[in-house]
Amino acid sequence: MLSTVVRIGRGVRSNLMADSQTNLAWATLLDLTGTGPVHQRLARALRGAIRDGRLPTGSAVPPSRALAEELGCSRWVVTEAYGQLVTEGYLAARVGSATRVAWTPDVVSTPRPAHSRARTIAIRYDLAPGLPDLRAFPRRRWADSVAAVTRTVSVTDLGLPDPRGHLVARRTIADYLRRSRGAVAAADTVTICSGITDGVTRVARALRRLGVDAVAVEEPGWPRLRAAITGAGLSVRPVPVDRDGLEISALDGVRAVVVGAAHQFPSGAVLSPERRAALVRWARAVDGFVVEDDYDAEFRYDRRPIAAMQGLDPARVTLLGSVSKTLSPALGLGWLVAPGTLDLGAEAAPPVLDQLALAAFVDRGWYDAHLRAARRRFRARRDLLLAALAEAIPEGTVDGTAAGLHVLLHLPTGTDAGAVVRTAARAGLSLMALDDYRADRPATPTPVLVLGYGNLADVEIAPAVAALRKTLDRV
Repeated sequence: MLSTVVRIGRGVRSNLMADSQTNLAWATLLDLTGTGPVHQRLARALRGAIRDGRLPTGSAVPPSRALAEELGCSRWVVTEAYGQLVTEGYLAARVGSATRVAWTPDVVSTPRPAHSRARTIAIRYDLAPGLPDLRAFPRRRWADSVAAVTRTVSVTDLGLPDPRGHLVARRTIADYLRRSRGAVAAADTVTICSGITDGVTRVARALRRLGVDAVAVEEPGWPRLRAAITGAGLSVRPVPVDRDGLEISALDGVRAVVVGAAHQFPSGAVLSPERRAALVRWARAVDGFVVEDDYDAEFRYDRRPIAAMQGLDPARVTLLGSVSKTLSPALGLGWLVAPGTLDLGAEAAPPVLDQLALAAFVDRGWYDAHLRAARRRFRARRDLLLAALAEAIPEGTVDGTAAGLHVLLHLPTGTDAGAVVRTAARAGLSLMALDDYRADRPATPTPVLVLGYGNLADVEIAPAVAALRKTLDRV
């Protein structure tokens, strides 16, 4: 009898026999995000699960009525999706028997996909943005925090968790945000989530419940935030960013916007005081909502820290943050501070022991100590990178250096930054082009690279920049 390994819940895997496939957590197994009618998205999700082996040959799929009930859709949606996959040969339906997977992979002749072949090229130098220094993760202190809460956690805390997050964690985060970010926060306004993307997803769903149908986002900006918004059923409206941050005058026809006020990614722009005030006025005028992405505000080097704009109007501004850029994205811990007008529903919170470990880590002063050491380390690393770029690539100009974990390298007009990225990848150098973060790519490529230095060792900077120099000479 066949067996498979499937995802059940958050980070849990289980071996299930093929005849027991109808007991799977189908809402977790099937990702219905994307565009198109629901029955087409369901068919696409089932097709993908079959092709990648999560549903092996012979596995039974649930009765249409049962799957419709679990997914919260009509039975017609499921029967249409099943019918399409029967027509395509992925499923086989027999009267009086369960509908089963009929597709069999050709393990001999099927070539590996392009992305699998690409993985055989080892990354020698990681200049892609998005990660902190993972080598500097405070393993011992984090382990001590986990051990402490495991020894002392109450029996009650081992029961069903509060979907808003554990009260101790919410109190600790509220206190941290008040003293470090100037936020207006209390335990009852804080929700513990698994990161900023999760936070945006929750807020987008809440906005949709309020009748909001579109959200403005910064252009360029993080693609995963756009995906989170569209996955919640809202449309995305890209809005330009200049040196003063988001162009408030372009917020036409929307009632919600996601903004990186303290440090916009990837431009590095800081929303000017005038535009902060204008954005709050706009939100009040249109009865709108501002979602503040405070993703790496802890890292400032050449300018004074800038408070979160949430403090200007807590009734209109939702503040999002996480430890993904300060500790590690592997922890899956973040927070949001939202006004009471947003119904965030009852989404699953991160594991309680992880929440309490973060609270202990912060309460003991270890988080602040880690941030102080990280700021010194990143400032020194940034200076090494700027010096290496000035020497090896004098024709380039660097921008966005005062904060964060990345810089922008402007190349001479006519340089194809996309070609630079592709050529660099073949040489084991990972980096990104500015246009990779645009919702709408310009007809003429922008000659700008986004260079991250958070997860690059100091000793790797010189050879990494030398490799980039060789790449530019080849393009």
